[in-house]
This record gives sequence, structure tokens and C-alpha cells, in this order.
Amino acid sequence: MKLCFASNNEHKLTEIRQLVGNQYEVLSLKDIGCVEELPEEQDTLEGNSYQKAEYVWRNFRVSCFADDTGLEVKALDGAPGVYSARYAGPARNNRSNMELLLKNLEGKSDRSAQFRTSITLILNGQVEQFDGIVTGKITEAPAGDKGFGYDPIFTPEGHEQTFAQMSSEAKNRISHRGRAMEQLVNYLKSQKF
Repeated sequence: MKLCFASNNEHKLTEIRQLVGNQYEVLSLKDIGCVEELPEEQDTLEGNSYQKAEYVWRNFRVSCFADDTGLEVKALDGAPGVYSARYAGPARNNRSNMELLLKNLEGKSDRSAQFRTSITLILNGQVEQFDGIVTGKITEAPAGDKGFGYDPIFTPEGHEQTFAQMSSEAKNRISHRGRAMEQLVNYLKSQKF
């Protein structure tokens, strides 16, 4: 079965394809001829993931799923949250986002945080949503060169390494996206095609 993952992010596509395995052919936006930037104008992760999936379904009539992920830091009242990708500005620069987050945490003792992913699946017009959360803490400085986004400064609970220090397999087993994707894959397996 073919499903479009509504993203142009190559890191996410690689991660998602590893999680899904070979049971489904995961197409990119480019694969279905979608070259425009998808709208993300909502103020929640669930709203953004729905808006992106609905756009693909409405304009391309392809069963699809979209995600939106946010890093929620307790000492910053849940920021950057839905604005995680654009935290340091519209350029979506990972290094600038991390630097700003670390600067905003200076002098704060509570460094607890969670990554949360919301996935919206539109399968033949039917809408389902799945959420995944992983708790942890923000490190004092970046460590590791794997992963993307805030991975170099996030250590998941019960682990010593940041996401950026872990292998992709180790990260996928415990990550927020991995947990949401597991629910999505289990749902797909339960469907009769």
C-alpha cells in the first residue's frame, strides 16, 4: 500500500521509512508532485498536522499522514512548543534554535522537557490522530552529531546520551515520533484493504 508522508524533510522521511519498514511504500511530497510549502498556521501540534494532511488529501487525493512535533520545556512554560522549528526566526535554523533555547534556560534549575509528536492520518477520507511523547531534560551544551533539530540537547529519561548521540535504531525505539508511528502502524495493520 502507498501512503504519502506530508513532509519535505529528508531526515524525517528516512526516520519514518525505518519505522514503517517495508509493509508500506512511503511516498514523499515530491513523489506525488507536491512542490509547494504546506500550510502550518494553527496554534497546536494537532491542528498543524491535520492542516497539512488535509491539504494533501484535498489537493492530490492521496491517502497520507502528516506530523507536527514540538519540544515543550517546563521552565519556559511549554515553549518553544508548536513554534519549535521557527523558535529563533523564520529561517528554521537548528543551531540558532538550540542556542536561543539554551540562552533562555540560563540560570534555571529545572531543565525538564518533553518532545511531543501529533500525527494525522487521512486514509481514504477517514481521519485518525495519534500522539507520542518522550520525557527528558535539556543538556547544558550540545552533544552528538546524529539526528536533527533539538536532538543534540535532549537527553531522554533513563538515558545518559542525547538523541544525537544514539543510533537511529535506538532513538526510534523510544522517540516521540516512534511512539506515535507505532500507533499509526498498528492502526494500519488493523484495517482491511
